[in-house]
Amino acid sequence: MRIWRFALLAAVLVGLLGLQPPQPAAADPSPAELRKLTKQAAKLNDLYRGQIQSLEEVRIQAKKATDTSGDLQAQLEAAEAEVGRIAQTAYMAGPLDSFRLISPDVDPYKMLGQAASMNAMANERTERVKRVKKLIEKSKEAKVEANDKIEKLRKEIKTMQGKRREIERLLAKYGFQQPGGSEGLTPRMISVRAEIMQNFPMKYGVGCLRPGDPGEHGKGRACDFMMSGGGTMASGADADRGDALAEFLIKNGARLGVMYIIWKQRYYDIRSGGGWDPMSNRGGVTANHYDHVHVSVF
Repeated sequence: MRIWRFALLAAVLVGLLGLQPPQPAAADPSPAELRKLTKQAAKLNDLYRGQIQSLEEVRIQAKKATDTSGDLQAQLEAAEAEVGRIAQTAYMAGPLDSFRLISPDVDPYKMLGQAASMNAMANERTERVKRVKKLIEKSKEAKVEANDKIEKLRKEIKTMQGKRREIERLLAKYGFQQPGGSEGLTPRMISVRAEIMQNFPMKYGVGCLRPGDPGEHGKGRACDFMMSGGGTMASGADADRGDALAEFLIKNGARLGVMYIIWKQRYYDIRSGGGWDPMSNRGGVTANHYDHVHVSVF
């Protein structure tokens, strides 16, 4: 149905502006497929004992791209009605009769007024049709991007599934710890926090347990080491201290049992091979981890 509507809309545009017929529409990205892959990613997170940052990053990219594609598709469908109205108006108005314009039997002021109105209508029609043409192109590009991101998520899931034996060896090496005590943290997280505090001053504080959080904070396996007052980007000596802490955790991660680190809109996840990888914009200084270093442990 959507492909039929797209073809009809394209025909109207060709008729109104003499445009070249566009290429066939890209396939609509499948929200159902994205939901299915999201469930597979969630199962891997459970199996590998915590959110896998590479999977989460690609999932967010795919979700954003699919949402954008859906929004543009809705705008395009609304524009179809507008183009239909424009076509109807153009048909009803018809061409300007130049013979009547110079006829002595016609009021010249009235005829000139009609000519001005028709000229304005033609200009409006041209601009609106051009806008719809741009919308078609943006919608096609968004569909391609969304489908690419969904395919990227599928490949990343397959890659992480292929690392199962390697990750199981990591999990066996560090064992499984339950949170306990009044702080609700695992012994490993308490040990890592203590070593960090011995080596790095934490004048802005540390946040660990978040009851009800579905991630590692809720399981007592993560802490945020603040590098600013919160909500403001760390700078100067504070930012340098965050860099030094991140490097310390990478260097000593195997000994301490560090699973992944997030700092300055980047993540370092030992399960996906280590190395810094960029994160998408999550919407703010704190969400992008510019004011704290996040540490999760096995």
